[in-house]
Amino acid sequence: MGHSGTRFRFARPERLRRYGYDVGHAWKLGPVKQGFIATSLLHVGSLTPAYLPQNSPWWEPIRALSLDVWPAKLVGTALVIAAVALLIDAWFKLRPTLYHEVKHWPICLIWSLPLLLAPPIFSHDAYSYAAQGWLLHNGLNPYETSVSVLPGAFADQVAYVWRYTPAPYGPLSLQLSHLLVLAAGLNPYYSAVMMRLPALLGVAMIVYLLPRIAHRIKVDPQVAAWFTTINPLLIIDFVGGAHNDALMMGLIVLAIWLALHGQFWQSAILVGVAAAVKQPAFLAAYTVALVGRPWGWHHRQLLPAVGRALVSAGVAIATFAAISVATGLNFGWINALDVPGRVVTLAPMSLVGEGIRLLFVQFGQPALGSRIAGGLLVTGVVASALVVGWLAVTLARKRPVAFLSWSYLAVAIGGPALHSWYLLWGGALLPLTKPSERVTRVAVIVTAVLLGYAAGNLAYRNDTGIGLGLGALALVTTMVVRHVMDRRRTLREAHSPTAG
Repeated sequence: MGHSGTRFRFARPERLRRYGYDVGHAWKLGPVKQGFIATSLLHVGSLTPAYLPQNSPWWEPIRALSLDVWPAKLVGTALVIAAVALLIDAWFKLRPTLYHEVKHWPICLIWSLPLLLAPPIFSHDAYSYAAQGWLLHNGLNPYETSVSVLPGAFADQVAYVWRYTPAPYGPLSLQLSHLLVLAAGLNPYYSAVMMRLPALLGVAMIVYLLPRIAHRIKVDPQVAAWFTTINPLLIIDFVGGAHNDALMMGLIVLAIWLALHGQFWQSAILVGVAAAVKQPAFLAAYTVALVGRPWGWHHRQLLPAVGRALVSAGVAIATFAAISVATGLNFGWINALDVPGRVVTLAPMSLVGEGIRLLFVQFGQPALGSRIAGGLLVTGVVASALVVGWLAVTLARKRPVAFLSWSYLAVAIGGPALHSWYLLWGGALLPLTKPSERVTRVAVIVTAVLLGYAAGNLAYRNDTGIGLGLGALALVTTMVVRHVMDRRRTLREAHSPTAG
């Protein structure tokens, strides 16, 4: 007894020393320090008018130092562009050594630290979460009322277009927002910053479990660690942007992990909890039902698979419904299904539809143009649903995790709205699909281009000219081309007859 107690007392300090060693070892690497400098610059560069609400406490020192002028905006934008470029470059440099020579989690931790107290990066969504939590604190249902019904500091932080729409998020997400508003002492800005806490929990689950899942299903854990857990998009959007998608994906990854260990009921319940954060999680109910249980078209395999899928979906829906009722919010989110598509985004159908609408405006037919644009959004949703259905009866039969990754990508691309963090739904799981080098290369290019676009968008919002935005895209494109060429050369050398 005494021996066991002694062993227990000394286990924790030893583990802490090991963690400290892992962090120290990672910090010795130049690319890791470069990434830390990048996210530090991103923090400083984010203190610009583009994404900083007028009631932010940052404005007092900014104005006291006379930094609320155009040259300061220019410098801030340049810092963000430099930060994105440095972070992508550091990510590329770590590809050969990560996981084998240095662990992935200390790098994610080190790169995330400068963003923890920064304003929400590249997005106003965290301010919307805070305002919706404020509505709940005042006894109002965000599914029935927009944040504009309570004018003041909370509503003023929200992007103008979202001040007059109901909340589209799950009931658990809204209640978490309410709790964080209370924890922040009802301070509008600090409430938004505290929205990072559930996002960090989601990121922690992804970082801890994803390489383990990769090892379990016999795919390369190094690729999973490099592409997902230290991906600049994950660092900037999930940690910096504090999006609730991070918690949704963390719970889905945990559900997959539990399913791999035979805990079917727990995994199905977790899918329902994840859906109560954000509704696209429901798609994972099919995946956790099939993990480790491939099926064919013979009725002896087909019927049990269908049965498990129906049970999994039923448990997830029942869990979601229970949370909805318990929170008192019920199912008002149905009224907000069209909210994400009300603005033009990078979604292909959204872009094409907006182009057609503007064309018809020129011909004096704005109503017809709007109807065609709306029809295109519906067409995109139907097309993505058909793709998911096809994947469900083909790919999912033997590779349910790959089905989830590709289905999420189809839903994101075909949906009425597309943001970079939407692509992380399927992108985070992409290494688990055993992607070819070509697929990985495309994913890397998309990641870099999205970050370049975000930096360019900041230049536009800061009124610092389109030149800086184009410069950001050009810089990122150059880096991607260089990385792709270096990677091809490395693979050729590795497969050459003289190698080894």
